[in-house]
Amino acid sequence: MAGIKQVQRQTGVALWRQIADRIREAISSGAYDETGMVPPETALALQFGVNRHTVRSALAALAQEGIVRAVQGRGTLIERKERLNFPISRRTRFTDGLGDQARETHSLLLEHAQEPANAEVARWLRIEQGTPVIRLETVRDADRRPVARGTSWFPAARFPGLVETYRQTESITKAFAALGLSDYVRATTEITAAHADSGDLADLELTPGAVLLITKAMNTDLEGVPVQYSISRFAADRVQFTIEN
Repeated sequence: MAGIKQVQRQTGVALWRQIADRIREAISSGAYDETGMVPPETALALQFGVNRHTVRSALAALAQEGIVRAVQGRGTLIERKERLNFPISRRTRFTDGLGDQARETHSLLLEHAQEPANAEVARWLRIEQGTPVIRLETVRDADRRPVARGTSWFPAARFPGLVETYRQTESITKAFAALGLSDYVRATTEITAAHADSGDLADLELTPGAVLLITKAMNTDLEGVPVQYSISRFAADRVQFTIEN
C-alpha cells in the first residue's frame, strides 16, 4: 500500500519486527479503516518482499498486543480499541485525567530506592547533586491493561515515608496529601517518542517494535519548589495526549 515504509534488510532488526511496526503505524494512521481488515498475508508478503511465514510472525506479534485478531474464513481483523485521552494541564493527575474512560485504575510499585541524585535528577529538582532522593518505579494500568511505566524521583528529606504511603494509596496525589502537601502543579512537560526497550516490552505487555510516547515532567508545590521529577513511558497505541492551557 502506498505511503507505508518498506522494510530494510541487514539493519540488525528482524524483518518480522519491521513489518509489525509498519502495520502498526498503518493501523494508527487509518490506512485500513475502509475495510477494518489488515490486507491478506499474500498481499503483505508481496508488498514487503518477504515470505508468508515472516508476515505471519508479524501478525502474531500484533495479535499478542491485542491490535489485531485472526478470524477464521475472513482474515485479520483490526481490534478497534480507542486510545485513552490523557490531558496534560496545570494539574495533571493520572486517575483524574482518565476520568470515566476507565472503570478502574491501578498502580503497581515495581521497585523503590533511596539514592543520591545524579546530575539530571538534581537539575530537574533544583537540588545539589548527591542529595538523597527517593526513586519509585511503577506501572499504571487502566481496566487491567498496562498504560504507562514510570520512574519518579522525590526529595527524600521532604517526603519521609513516601514509599509505604504510595504502596497503600497507589496514588502520588494521595501520598503527597498524607505527607503534608495538599496541592501541587505541573510546571514542565517534555514529550518525545521512541521504540520500547526490553523492560517496556515486559511491563507494558508489548511486542518488539512497539512505539512509546515518553514524557519528562516536573511537578512543584504552589510556591514553585520542585517536588517530583518523572519519566513516564506510555504505549503509543493506547493513549493520546491533549495539551490543556
